[in-house]
Amino acid sequence: MIADSIHEGSALPGPSSSEAELVIAARDQSEPAVRELVRRLNPRLFRIARGIVASDAEAEEVVQETYLKAFTRLDTFRAESSFSTWIIRIAINTARMQIRNVRPQEEYDTVAEENQITCSLLAFPGQYPDRPEAALGRAQMRVLLEDAVACLPAHLRLPFLMREAESMSVRAIAHDLSLKSVTVKTRLFRARLRLRKIIQGRIQGGFDTIFPFDGARCVGMADRVVAELRAVEHL
Repeated sequence: MIADSIHEGSALPGPSSSEAELVIAARDQSEPAVRELVRRLNPRLFRIARGIVASDAEAEEVVQETYLKAFTRLDTFRAESSFSTWIIRIAINTARMQIRNVRPQEEYDTVAEENQITCSLLAFPGQYPDRPEAALGRAQMRVLLEDAVACLPAHLRLPFLMREAESMSVRAIAHDLSLKSVTVKTRLFRARLRLRKIIQGRIQGGFDTIFPFDGARCVGMADRVVAELRAVEHL
């Protein structure tokens, strides 16, 4: 039986509930709580996964697997840190494991600069005002930025997305990736240098819009997670 509230007679978990309240309700197998946690965490987890794996499809697989691991192991969450921090670590480990399974010959956590990535990019809007690209709006800009960021090697792409898209502090990134703060700063610096080359020094912000995960995709993820949890009798 799906529990609809933390205690009988209490309000249903929803947007006004705190993360801690939602986790308590999720432990009681509350579907509304699970759906609300998925809704809140989808953008960040997707961007973090996309910072490690090579495609949106792989990132979605990682995010779904992350939720299944987290919600079926809630009894192991000790609240020593926030639930968000705990599940981010699960997402990072899940994505890294997927990388090892797909490309076991590659090392993820390396600062080697020999790995050069070749990619095709659109001309930056405004660089050639007589071309159609000059009329690109915000949506097209997002595509340009996503292409550029996707061209970064994984060890630079992940901290860059965590910093620029999720506004995480260097200290938090270092903690989540088990790195030294100086290493994170170095990788952010290298990522920005590479991006500056890719888009010819014309970046003017907009990183908060890249690799979005909302709308129908967000609802679809919640539906799949709930279906899987029901199948293993965790809802």
